[in-house]
Amino acid sequence: MEMSFTQDIERVHAGRIGATGLASGAIGGAVALTEKALARLREDDATGRLPLLAMPAETGDLDAIRAAARRLTDGATDVVFLGTGGSSLGAQTLAQLAGHAVPGLSRFMKGPRVHFLDNLDPLTFAALLETLPLGTTRFAAISKSGGTGETLMQAMAVIAALEAAGHDVGAAFLGLSEPQKEGAKRNALRGLLEPYGVPFLEHHTGIGGRFSVLTNVGLLPAAVLGLDIAAIRAGAAEAVASLRAGLSVAETPAALGAAVNVAAAQSGKPVAVMMGYADKLERLAKWWVQLWAESLGKNGNGTQPVGALGPVDQHSQVQLYLGGPKDKLFTVITTGIAGKGPRIEPRLAEAGGEPDFGNRTIGDLVAAQGRATADTLARNGCATRLIHVPELNERTLGSLLMHFMLETILAGYAIGIDPYDQPAVEEGKILAKKYLAESQG
Repeated sequence: MEMSFTQDIERVHAGRIGATGLASGAIGGAVALTEKALARLREDDATGRLPLLAMPAETGDLDAIRAAARRLTDGATDVVFLGTGGSSLGAQTLAQLAGHAVPGLSRFMKGPRVHFLDNLDPLTFAALLETLPLGTTRFAAISKSGGTGETLMQAMAVIAALEAAGHDVGAAFLGLSEPQKEGAKRNALRGLLEPYGVPFLEHHTGIGGRFSVLTNVGLLPAAVLGLDIAAIRAGAAEAVASLRAGLSVAETPAALGAAVNVAAAQSGKPVAVMMGYADKLERLAKWWVQLWAESLGKNGNGTQPVGALGPVDQHSQVQLYLGGPKDKLFTVITTGIAGKGPRIEPRLAEAGGEPDFGNRTIGDLVAAQGRATADTLARNGCATRLIHVPELNERTLGSLLMHFMLETILAGYAIGIDPYDQPAVEEGKILAKKYLAESQG
């Protein structure tokens, strides 16, 4: 099955390229577990039990997403997205394609300035509210349940600021949350915003926050930034098609990736590192860290996900990776940047003591560094997977996002846990609200 990227696990195996990676027996045992997980996921698909798998083919909601994006951007200088965790990280991953939070590229972005307030910090929030031109700023509050404490407090603070400045709250806001079900617990976000006439998009009830990047949760910010949201879903459809092709684990990219991760966990490698060689992949790693940690860290299971960025983290983390304990599985992601960027003049290369830089581009060096890091890790006994994306665009990123969601689900099924809930997180939320109430006493 042809995909928009390639996955190479040659550096994972023991004895390949001088590595002492994963033994064939460990991988074989993990493949057997993943075969059962793959059969279960295919049954989920056939029965419609997992709505995520149908999302890439969905087109009926795209016009509504685009209309909501126009409402947020019409006459706006700034658009602020309020949400945390899965309600924000996937959107930020997509936003980086348009240059958001990418040094040097943000100033070339068209349209309003876009802000993601995903971490509740009182100083940051207060400073932004003080500097935003509230009359031309639009806000989107996103919470699946409508009960996320951080998002509710943010929205309350914004409402107060808008009212104090004499602005129309209803015109400044958009909500995105599950519909209020009859007899169910009150949706607090709707209860807060709907009295002001704030319109809402409906959050898919069958898709949780960290899996929601392909829904309006991720696609609304992408549309605000002018990205091709249909192409994002088309890329995701590639990964689903590979699942539906009826092939073996070895021939199904997400299943093979899951098997490698399961084998690593069972071989005394409790840490998984993702290192992308492009600034536009920085938020992908953060999104994946949440996806992996919250989905698989249960009942003593799971591996510790770590996000890294190349080439910069060659100078901050790779020493530990090479010289420290061999307890990690690495996923290095490279892109087709060879030949791109400024070309170095031979005279300057000579003057700088690096004659081989002459007539080479910065992209040539970064491409060589990504490949060299993967090979160096392998040669130093580190199990390493290499993913290569020839061109990073909406389609290929959509494919990567779905690949990692499928890989996570399959790994969960293989080790016998539910990848969809997060009981420990819910416990912390309840306790935080209890402490807040006690502090008022």
